[in-house]
Amino acid sequence: MGLLQDKVGLVTGGGSGIGRATAQRLAQEGASVAVLDLNLANAEAVAEQIRERGGIAHAFGCDVSNKSATLAAIAEAAERFGPIDVAVNCAGIGGGGAAFADLSDDIWDRNLGVNLSGVRNSMLGEIRQMRGRGGSIVNISSGAGLEGVAWLSAYVASKHGVVGLTKSAALDHAADGIRINAICPGVIATPMTQGALDAGMLDPAALSPMKRPGRPEEVAAAAAWLCSDEASYVTGIAMPVDGGHLAQ
Repeated sequence: MGLLQDKVGLVTGGGSGIGRATAQRLAQEGASVAVLDLNLANAEAVAEQIRERGGIAHAFGCDVSNKSATLAAIAEAAERFGPIDVAVNCAGIGGGGAAFADLSDDIWDRNLGVNLSGVRNSMLGEIRQMRGRGGSIVNISSGAGLEGVAWLSAYVASKHGVVGLTKSAALDHAADGIRINAICPGVIATPMTQGALDAGMLDPAALSPMKRPGRPEEVAAAAAWLCSDEASYVTGIAMPVDGGHLAQ
């Protein structure tokens, strides 16, 4: 029996990177998985991989920055699988490359729209499914949600916002039996970071005492645990998964 046997799971940003690994891990732990992603083809590929391994999954196109579209996609997933029990909100973007005073409005608005409002939109739909039943939500923030990073003010602001939103929503909905936590990954080898890793712009040896980038599967394992009853007394935390970076 898996940690999430017979649960209904939902993953935003499930088409690649941490989201892909998380969707696969939830399925491995016994959940039926709704894979939501802006890129429907990527989401369909992940759902097909899960089905090929004997799991249950279906793909849904979803732009999390669009509130009505996100609520509709979550409702459609619940119609297909039943009410959502666990959700991991992985959808996000990077963006920056300029000092704060030189940052464009477009980069600011896009980061806040996807990374912060996208989590808010997703949680609204997920909590509607869980109220009266209980459930667990995990929001993927970032190590940049716990410290400042030069040249990334929009991204950092959005990820700090995810941590604050997680903590406040966890307090608001603890009495509903809904646990809400955040994970703050360090440098993880994903399509979002691989280019910078390959170009030497990110040096895991300097950023992590473990001297390597993390793997998406390592973040997914933490998310699966937080979603499960093994973490039944854990809510409102921001868990670093960063190879010890913040301990330095």
